[in-house]
Amino acid sequence: QVQLVESGGGLVQAGGSVRLSCAASVRTFSSYNMAWFRQAPGKEREFIATITKGAGYTYYADSVKGRFTISRDNAKNTVYLQMNSLKPEDTAVYYCAASTRGLGSLYKVPRLYDYWGQGTQVTVSG
Repeated sequence: QVQLVESGGGLVQAGGSVRLSCAASVRTFSSYNMAWFRQAPGKEREFIATITKGAGYTYYADSVKGRFTISRDNAKNTVYLQMNSLKPEDTAVYYCAASTRGLGSLYKVPRLYDYWGQGTQVTVSG
């Protein structure tokens, strides 16, 4: 069983920055594709970014491209989401997710991820 624990959320002003962390309790962290999703009240869960196992390729939603950066430290079993130039519309609960599957072009599909964290709230004030 994989446990994912997010941290780093909070209240930030528009234009500010926040870094989220997601620590995984698993011995083979390097074999997982990792991703960040978010969910705002009344909206569906939305893909934000993913970083693959192995080569560490990264992919982003158009809404965050150029502002957010996903990275991973396999030695620390941790994935990060650096969020810059935050906007009020970035307000949401942010979740990390893990999958061992080869997702290919389906990395945006939440149901293909096997493990989820409990989420961390990010609120951007305008």
